[in-house]
Amino acid sequence: MSVVTVFVQSENASSERRFDVSLTITQLKVKLEPITGIPADSQVLQLYNGDTMITSIEGDNYMIGDFPVNNFMTLKVNDANPNNNKNKFTDLSSVEKYELPDDEYAKRSDSVLAFKQRNKLGRFSDAKSSTSNASQTFEEEAKNIKVGDRCEVDFGEGNEEGLKRRGIVKFVGETKFKPGYWVGVQYDEPVGKHDGTVQGEKYFESPPKHGAFVRPNKVKVGDYPEETFEEEM
Repeated sequence: MSVVTVFVQSENASSERRFDVSLTITQLKVKLEPITGIPADSQVLQLYNGDTMITSIEGDNYMIGDFPVNNFMTLKVNDANPNNNKNKFTDLSSVEKYELPDDEYAKRSDSVLAFKQRNKLGRFSDAKSSTSNASQTFEEEAKNIKVGDRCEVDFGEGNEEGLKRRGIVKFVGETKFKPGYWVGVQYDEPVGKHDGTVQGEKYFESPPKHGAFVRPNKVKVGDYPEETFEEEM
């Protein structure tokens, strides 16, 4: 066995990963840092089989294969440094913000709102405005998407290429928070907005900050394997 598949778990991440068993523990920690957000020199690694801890993974010069690791075990990554700013990239509560009043924003000609109005995009679309039954919005696009499908979400407008994120479909249907059809996605990385709960309603299960709802026209299903971080050593 040259490659092992494990579930990586930390306070802010949960994903399935594949590692070469010849990696040293130092190399493994470097690869885990962008996945978990925990600095390599602060990581404490523990190997679990289900709910049972098998061993602590210690010794930077040992290889993964030196430990009793098997496929689909869980590798828990804890932070030994309580002073690390774990949420410094996501917690914006302490950042002073300036919000432009809505009436002033509406007057600007160089805003996203003005661009959408000029090009009749989003809620300004003629097709959408003429829809007589809001509950049917995106129904046709949703028909080809099933729970369990691997998918890629494209946030581009129209024919533009946008930010793309991969994950798995966890929900397809109508919701209480907005009319029309929505797709609930569990992203592979913690780049979502919630855990599948919106406005107190639980639509699907997802790790925190992995879940999101997107319109079906933004979702492509198919063979989209989970992307892995590959760094030069």
